[in-house]
Amino acid sequence: MSQQVKTEEGLREALRVVIDPEIGMNVIELGLLRSVEIEPDRGHIVMIMTTPFCPYAPQLLEQSRRAAQEYLGTPTTIEMGLEMWDPSMMEEGAADDWGLF
Repeated sequence: MSQQVKTEEGLREALRVVIDPEIGMNVIELGLLRSVEIEPDRGHIVMIMTTPFCPYAPQLLEQSRRAAQEYLGTPTTIEMGLEMWDPSMMEEGAADDWGLF
């Protein structure tokens, strides 16, 4: 039985379940996922928050780590990147609801 290949695209889809409770959009729409490493025996994600002192950061990071680990089926680590978020990082069309562009 061949193991299904886990892709970054599949991982991004799996992470759509993680919603920022303040904004009501998922971490992929917001462009918070900055890098992904998928190895045969582990996964690693770098994410940023929409604000440096986001009160939901620990919750969002842990929910993302768990969702990624469930999808990948391997131990997964997550780190918070230091890059500053801005609305241009959002998925195309996601900012339309905000009237930002």
